[in-house]
Amino acid sequence: MTSIGTARIARSAMAAGTIAASLALTLGVAQAQGQTYVMKISTPTINAAPDRFARNYAAALEKDSGGRIKAEVYPASQLGSIPRQIEGTQFGAIQCEVAPPEFFVGLDERFGVLAAPGLVSSMEQGQRVAADPQVSKLMLGLGADKGLRGVGLFMAEPSEILTKTPVRHLADFKGKKIRIFASDFQSVALQRLGATPVAMSLGDVLPAVQQGAIDGAVAGMQVFTGMKFYDASKYITMTHQPAIFIIVEVNRKWYESLPADLQRIVEQDGAAQSAAMKEQSADIVNLARNGWTEQGGELIGLPADERTELLETLASVGQDVAAKSPVLSAAYKVVTDAAQRAQ
Repeated sequence: MTSIGTARIARSAMAAGTIAASLALTLGVAQAQGQTYVMKISTPTINAAPDRFARNYAAALEKDSGGRIKAEVYPASQLGSIPRQIEGTQFGAIQCEVAPPEFFVGLDERFGVLAAPGLVSSMEQGQRVAADPQVSKLMLGLGADKGLRGVGLFMAEPSEILTKTPVRHLADFKGKKIRIFASDFQSVALQRLGATPVAMSLGDVLPAVQQGAIDGAVAGMQVFTGMKFYDASKYITMTHQPAIFIIVEVNRKWYESLPADLQRIVEQDGAAQSAAMKEQSADIVNLARNGWTEQGGELIGLPADERTELLETLASVGQDVAAKSPVLSAAYKVVTDAAQRAQ
């Protein structure tokens, strides 16, 4: 065979290889675009902002992905306690967790900074803090080395304190065992009020109150009414502190397994539905307050001078807790600077 013939054969082989590779790539893209991805979304609440977000997010994902993401929502800790939900999301049994960031402090202590008392004084300010680019960058990036990817952040409501017996004055907190989120910011705050803080996952709180294992609990109106805490107690003291934020975390490996267009949809819908919760969260809080009183519950306001004393007592908690480590202090500065900008 001549050298010219050999070259022609080589060129033909190369062309055939290129066509085959192109066809394989096209087939691979088509298969990826046609593949369905199941997304289990877990929340600890029912009839509250986290599960409302989860339903909105699921609907948006299915619509925007053309059905390629099949989202399943599991509210009310159906997939386990909050720590188990977080572990499930870390390791891929669950694809998305929607919960207060304080419950992630076992992975990184900085998850707790938004629970500092006095950080924000209104829902509007809290939503602006959640949307602040520096806060978003900080909070949504915290779980990156722990198998997570943050895709959403919003303020759900202020927290209040339910108690078996009415707390009408600051002195009434003394000696009471009060459930808190897993946060040093909440722990120190309750200690300064003379109470004993008890960190507890939400699913365990109602039976603990009913059985007298604890005297009360920190949570939001949405949770107290939505989960029928009025069957255990009729008294809620309206402290409005600290703010309850919600973070949305997806399993990082699952996210990275998605085609690029679906990754963008997961990110964009997470941000869009977080922003949409601004109005919805306020509506849920108002409905919860009305629902509580309709069930015979009482919403207790502290006297004006004691309300001022409460805020003064808690004012330095954030700075004192954050001072225990340089990285926590730096994170605390990010959120407090944002709160100043958001006033």
